Amino acid sequence: MTAGTATPDIDDAVLPFAVEALDVRGRVVRLGPSIDTILRRHGYPDAVARLLGEAAALTVLLGASLKFEGRFQLQTKTDGPVEMVVVDFEAPDRLRATARFDAARVAALGTGPVRDADLIGNGHLAMTIDQGSAASRYQGVVPMEGQSLEEAAHQYFRQSEQIPTVVRLAVAESVEEGAGHWRAGGLIVQFLPQSIDRARLADLPPGDIPEGHAHLGADAPEDDAWVEARSLAATIEDHELVDPNVSSERLLYRLFHERGVRVFDRQPVHETCRCSRERVMGMIRSFSPEERRDMVADDGRIVITCEFCSRRYDLDPVEVESEIGQAG
Repeated sequence: MTAGTATPDIDDAVLPFAVEALDVRGRVVRLGPSIDTILRRHGYPDAVARLLGEAAALTVLLGASLKFEGRFQLQTKTDGPVEMVVVDFEAPDRLRATARFDAARVAALGTGPVRDADLIGNGHLAMTIDQGSAASRYQGVVPMEGQSLEEAAHQYFRQSEQIPTVVRLAVAESVEEGAGHWRAGGLIVQFLPQSIDRARLADLPPGDIPEGHAHLGADAPEDDAWVEARSLAATIEDHELVDPNVSSERLLYRLFHERGVRVFDRQPVHETCRCSRERVMGMIRSFSPEERRDMVADDGRIVITCEFCSRRYDLDPVEVESEIGQAG
């Protein structure tokens, strides 16, 4: 690829790429209107918006690798001011996200730059792949102990996938035509040579190594190709991932033009919620009659608001019980 052949960037899209000379593959994600809609819909404080934007970019980077129609979910549960983050990516292109936080604790952090660690605290991050059945469900869990989402992703790939990986995430609010707009971006680069032995991480001891025994591969040198690719990825500036004037192709050219980078078809991303009246009714049916009676508000209605898209479902309890009876 040459600088002259780069095409204009398109928001809300994932661009897969490969640098065959270095045996690396990866993806660049740019989120524009989709993440702006998600963040402004809830009016999140800036610090929370930035964290959720990072989580959304990371989820799309990972979920876009699915080769089947399924769901990739990223979820944090921690003791920090942001108690929970949930991002759903339904392959091939549907994104939704939400965060639950303590407004007073977030405000106490001040208005300056806030680290992920200060917002998240301690707990865990779970990444779940769901193909639609319990048998096909896979979950990887990473302890959150004061690290950023980027660092947690690196930890996941070191321990669970054992694939040398670099992840970069960035979020910014830009001013366009007099109004602010949230943007998020991310890059993932992975070392995937044909030889499994070349891909193996030298510094990761096997899980069954006896206590007190040295890991023989700990001093093995890293592959030169991976060292080069990782070093190039480390030069990325945050603004390059969110600047609408720096296309994904232009960024990849800057990083890898000396080695030759090949890009593939873009994968679009859409902000779309999975909620529906049918799903709400399915949830209500899971409650006992007593619990359903407790859901009735003072005005005699059952009102349920989707945490993702804020859509309100205003239901008549009599109709709800009638539907449940007919279904059952």
